[in-house]
Amino acid sequence: MATEKASGITAYSVKTKTKNVPMVDPVIDIKSGRYIATGTDGAGNKMAAIMGKATAEGHIADGNAKKGTGWA
Repeated sequence: MATEKASGITAYSVKTKTKNVPMVDPVIDIKSGRYIATGTDGAGNKMAAIMGKATAEGHIADGNAKKGTGWA
């Protein structure tokens, strides 16, 4: 079980089939012009969420996520 604090980013968990699951330690990458947050849920299952530029920059400014690859 992960002990890190959950961020403000939520996503759909395909494994547990639940909505709005908080993402733990997300990293936002830019791939093909899309902003993709990847992380895990509390049980360690991998998750991903696609978001817009303003939302991604807001989460990074608030300290909810870290910058990954693709940032200039």
